[in-house]
Amino acid sequence: MSDAFVRVCGLSELEEDTPKRVEIDGTPVSVVRTEGEVFAINDICSHANVSLSEGEVDDCHIECWLHGSRFDLRSGKPDSLPATRPVPVYPVKIEGDDILVSLTQES
Repeated sequence: MSDAFVRVCGLSELEEDTPKRVEIDGTPVSVVRTEGEVFAINDICSHANVSLSEGEVDDCHIECWLHGSRFDLRSGKPDSLPATRPVPVYPVKIEGDDILVSLTQES
């Protein structure tokens, strides 16, 4: 994995509470603008192999559309079953209108 930040989209392209799926070096990432911040979380649910970016965003969480597991956008930790394992979250930088994400996992 690269420590480098990669431009994934423009801030103006990202609607509030509407996840956007992007790929960085083949890794699917969901980028979310909510509550005045931008988050990047791995786009694949840890319970089932489905895209989290197709789910809904509420209260700084993203919900998997298939089984309803909710993941905290800040930590990647699930707060509802059936998911029990977190999904990776990634550092985000905003430079002007550019949203940059690094695949380095935050701790």
